[in-house]
This record gives sequence, C-alpha cells and structure tokens, in this order.
Amino acid sequence: MTRNPLTTLAEAAADWISRPLTPEVEHHARRAVLDWFAALLPGCVDGPALLLAPALASERGSGRAVSYVDGGLGAPRHASMLNGTASHTAEFDDIFRDGGYHPGSPTISAALAVAQDVGATQEQFLRAVIGGFEVGCRIAMALQPSHYRNWHITATVGTFGAAVSTAMLRGGKAETIAHAIAIASSFAGGHQENLQGEGVTKPMHAGHAADAGVLAGLAAAAGVTGSPNSLHAPHGYAAATSDTTGDWEKGLEGLGEWTPITKMTFKNHGCCGHIFPTLDGLRVLQAEHGFTRDDIASIHVRGYGPTKSICDRMQVNSPRDARFSLQYCAAALLTLGGVRLAAFTPEALADPGIRAFMPRVTIAEDPEIAALYPSRRQARLRVELTDGRVFDHYQQTRKGDPDDPLTDAELIEKFDELASTVLDADARAALKALVLDGGALPGVLPFDRSLPAPR
Repeated sequence: MTRNPLTTLAEAAADWISRPLTPEVEHHARRAVLDWFAALLPGCVDGPALLLAPALASERGSGRAVSYVDGGLGAPRHASMLNGTASHTAEFDDIFRDGGYHPGSPTISAALAVAQDVGATQEQFLRAVIGGFEVGCRIAMALQPSHYRNWHITATVGTFGAAVSTAMLRGGKAETIAHAIAIASSFAGGHQENLQGEGVTKPMHAGHAADAGVLAGLAAAAGVTGSPNSLHAPHGYAAATSDTTGDWEKGLEGLGEWTPITKMTFKNHGCCGHIFPTLDGLRVLQAEHGFTRDDIASIHVRGYGPTKSICDRMQVNSPRDARFSLQYCAAALLTLGGVRLAAFTPEALADPGIRAFMPRVTIAEDPEIAALYPSRRQARLRVELTDGRVFDHYQQTRKGDPDDPLTDAELIEKFDELASTVLDADARAALKALVLDGGALPGVLPFDRSLPAPR
C-alpha cells in the first residue's frame, strides 16, 4: 500500500463538492434518496423509533432538521438518530453488495438532517450523499468479509459515511473530511449479536451511526483532529475489527473511475438480503413449472455463509425474526405471492399454512458460492414435489442488484407501496417529484405529527 487510505478517501469525497455532476450520477443519487424515503416511512408508524421519539424529546434541541417520525424540528443529531432508526426498521433499505453494507440509512439520514439545518441546496445535499457513499462503501470493501463475522457493518461503517456527508455540508475541505473520518473511527460500533439475536436494537444501529457520524463531522468542522492513520495503522480501525489492517487495494480500486452510488442494490423484498437469491430462484421455478406451495415436499437451499449462519431460523416470534428467516420468507412467498409488508403482519405471522410449511425448507453452505461472497449473492435450489418430480436451479443474481437492477418504474412502484403507510396519493406524488425532479430540500411531510401507539 503506497497511499494513505484515509487521506485518499477524504480527497475523493472533497472532490465531489465541486466536480461536474453527470446526469447519470445525479440520477443514481436521486434514486437512492427516493428509496431511502420508501424504507423510512414504514418505520415512522411501527418499530423502535416510536419508542425513541418521546424518550429523546428533551434532547431535540434547536435547529431546522426534520424528524419524520414525529414531524418535529430540531438539532441534526436528534433527527438523524430517529430517521436513521426508522429507515432501517422495515428491512427495505439499500445495499452496496460488494461491501455487504446498507449506506442509505445512516448516510442519507445524516446528510438530510445537516442539509436542512444549514439551509443547503438540493444539489449540495446530493453531493454530500454521493461523497458519503463513496467513502463508506469503499471502507466496507476494504474490511470485508472478515469484519462481518462479529460486526454489523451498517452500524460501524455507516458512521464514516455520515461523518463525511456532515463535514462536506459544513464547508469542510479534504483536511476536515479526513479528521471527520478519523474521529468517526472511534465511534463506530454495533455487533452481530444485536443483529442476529433477540430484541429490536438492530434498527438503532443505523440511527446511532447517523448520530455519531454527525457528531464526528461537526467536531471536525469545529477544529477537532484525529489520527491520519486511524483506518490502517496496526492499532487502527481495520486491525481492531477485521483479520488484517484492511485490503485497501480492493477498497480504492477504480477510485475516480466509478462511484459506489451508481452500483447500488435496491431491495425487491422486505427481508434480509441474504434471502433474496432463494426467493428469486423460487419465482423462476414457479414460472417455469407452475407448482404451488402445496405441491412441494421439500426445498433444499445451498448458499454462502450468512445464508446459513444468519438466515437458517426456525424460531420466529416477531416480524424482526421473520425478516431474517429464510424458512419463513420462502413459505410467505409461496403463500402470499410476495415478501413485502403484508408478509410481516400479525395475520401472516400467525398463518398456520406458513408455519406448517417452514420445516420443509433446509439450508446448507455451498463452498463454491461462499467463495464468491460478498461480490456475488447466489443460491442453488432443489425443489422436490409430492408427485416425485425434482427441479434444480442455480440462481446467479438477485433482482435489484446492479446486474439485474430495479427499473425506475419498479423503484417508484416500491416507493408508492411503502410510502402509502404514511402518505396519501397527492403527498406521495409531491415527494416523488421533489426528489426525482429537483427543487428545495424535502422538508416536513404532510402527515399527522402525533405519535401512534407502538405495535
């Protein structure tokens, strides 16, 4: 390694403050923001953000940042915490596949809150989002795959993305952004047990990353400094949280030639992304052979490590459990025809047909598929029918990944479905136009500011 990765990434982010913004990159950034709102809004009416909003009311502070959970204005850290938590609740937030990372929830939550507070233009906001994605996604690539063994990478690396966006919007140049990254490296946490185990802490991982990133960015803008070797030193962040001091050749590959926001995965299913290849493969087989759930004797899935370690889950007691259970999601797909919001209602969770089908699904790790992770997310399926027929399928991609992306129409359809939990048709149309066509920053949304009772 000949370049200091921290200063190199800071310079790359700073370049986004003024470099020409091509129509392609701008369009990808607008898609990311629209998808963030799609993921955010269901979390404003159900989930831990509703518990946090009244608990943190005394910390709202003064400022112009919007908490979409309750519609109130306040300090950027307060808004980014609540919005980051809400946007990571329904499991519909974006994915940077090569880093196994959800950049939108922490980065956009922070960037929008700071942009609203400082009165930034929408272009300045979009540039800060692009820069935050650039740094966060590339750090994720350098840390993976070993980082994910014990750490929830959205909770950790999301702090860096949020810090970069904040520093950019607070007028920071490369030196200030570098200090924001360095400071963020002392705040970035969130372990796998609170991702895989019981409880509802996981959405707060994204909220905390946004909040801590804003703190790091504000501190750097105020003159606080950090070590320029914070990422790659022997006692730096990569060494502390992965097997090496970081694969920075991989992380910095193509810097200046492509930017991560153009390579995002937008979720087509409302569950853990490690389940997607199975769901997509089942849809292919159903379309080809016309079988129904009741025709199936068994399904055997072979995937990569987290397919087995995270998503082989027969104990499903809550929507959160269900979203990380391949068995449940496969049964829901075959029962309901899709794995969107309707798959995680109390009625669906209690459906005896879904529950009875789950034991028919088994999961194993496939060494060849595991070797391609995280840059490829694949699954091999064997479906045995009750009449003796057997179908094998190799699902080599996921709908929504960069090589099989959601079209603009499909992304808008997803937005309309998820946003309808909060907004009526006119409000949805207004927000879509604001995000996709330009104008002022999205502000207070036209919905009831009173907090519904948590479910």
